[in-house]
Amino acid sequence: MARKRKQIRLENLSIESVAAEGKAVARHDGMVVFVKGAVPGDVVDVQVTKKRKAYMEGNPVHYHQYSDLREEAVCDYFGTCGGCKWQMLNYQSQLEFKQQQVADNLSRIGKVDLPEIAPIIGSVKTLRYRNKLEFTFSNKKWLTKDQIDTGEDLNRNGLGFHIPGLFDKVVDVETCHLMEEPTNAIKNEVRSYAFANGLTFFDIRDQHGLLRNLMIRLTDIGELMVLVQFFEPDREAIEGLMAHLKEKFPEITSLLYVINQKKNDTIFDQEIVCYSGKDHIVEEMGGLKFKIGPKSFYQTNSAQAKVLYDKALEFAELSKEDLVYDLYTGTGTIANYCASQAKKVIGIEYVEDAIKDAFVNAEVNGIENTDFYAGDMKDVLNDEFVAKNGQPDVIITDPPRAGMHEDVVNMILKLSPKKVVYVSCNPATQARDIALMSEDYQVEKIQPVDMFPHTHHVENIVLLVLKQDI
Repeated sequence: MARKRKQIRLENLSIESVAAEGKAVARHDGMVVFVKGAVPGDVVDVQVTKKRKAYMEGNPVHYHQYSDLREEAVCDYFGTCGGCKWQMLNYQSQLEFKQQQVADNLSRIGKVDLPEIAPIIGSVKTLRYRNKLEFTFSNKKWLTKDQIDTGEDLNRNGLGFHIPGLFDKVVDVETCHLMEEPTNAIKNEVRSYAFANGLTFFDIRDQHGLLRNLMIRLTDIGELMVLVQFFEPDREAIEGLMAHLKEKFPEITSLLYVINQKKNDTIFDQEIVCYSGKDHIVEEMGGLKFKIGPKSFYQTNSAQAKVLYDKALEFAELSKEDLVYDLYTGTGTIANYCASQAKKVIGIEYVEDAIKDAFVNAEVNGIENTDFYAGDMKDVLNDEFVAKNGQPDVIITDPPRAGMHEDVVNMILKLSPKKVVYVSCNPATQARDIALMSEDYQVEKIQPVDMFPHTHHVENIVLLVLKQDI
């Protein structure tokens, strides 16, 4: 018979700071303890869930003292839903901890000489700031203990967000505060229609059910995209729901659906069907228009995206003689945004549909000095590519969270542009890449930008200057 593991409870721990991934930090007998859901200044008892040689992890089970940095969470699902984990922390403190996160990563991982880091630029809107949300259908809705005990709500079909650590369960969400209306109205109407018409919700373990995913995108100029992802090709049921949405929400400018029978939710390799309206929406920023398709990447906080791009351009200090490479260009947002200040801008992006949008965005805005290529960055950016397109004077790079592949870093070093403007959503991998470039490049400027209030995520812009040009 297996021996029952001894439960460890640590009492009266003082929460000192915040670490990576937003976890709070305390210490017990010299050992670091990572605590979920606590705030610096809290004094708590912690139930240990993981014990290692160098650290422990746990959850607070009793509060002896609440921190002055705390505030009341707005959302009813706070603590259950996996998003907005810092709602209990006042916004000014969030910004301070994000600033410190950038400084810690660049100094500890990058280990290079740093200039003074500019104060983080906060978001004007801390709620309803997103332009895109994705909701998941599941026939295994998360039930609270009260629901289970009372037996009042045993309908297991839910539409909402994944429970952290449980890929097959979602918390059923009535109101999410991350996006403007009619987001919640559309989501709730889809759920009500599904219940009334007996539509089945997806079972990700056994791979059956009709309704799989719901994506909603909204632009500042009022264009609205709704994409319903189905698993089973039940044409009658699909037609019924889509017709209902078209009638109920005439403000939808792009009503789409996809039948995805893969084991995962990704749609990059799937055919999207335009049921009504356009197959895209349009956003405006800085006097330019940007086409956004269902597969396109676009910064999810539109207002802060302009702040981010303006600051990146300020760092680049482009001239009309500069050839610019925009790596991980997405739909060409940065490339087209800075084209008026440069001789030419070349964008590279992995997602082929995004590159198609980048060409359209250039055409719509009358931009004639940009060009775009699709493919894996480490494969596209090679000697042949440079021979064809020219030696870049400036490189702007905005990679995914994993950072740049080492082959890409080495190619940048080989090209030796006079400036590299590195935009990152993960200061840890950004710091790693900067360390690889540190022999040839010096960090000149650093600007954190908060794109995602109430989360631990932070964007950061670093200007790297070729040492021989200094």
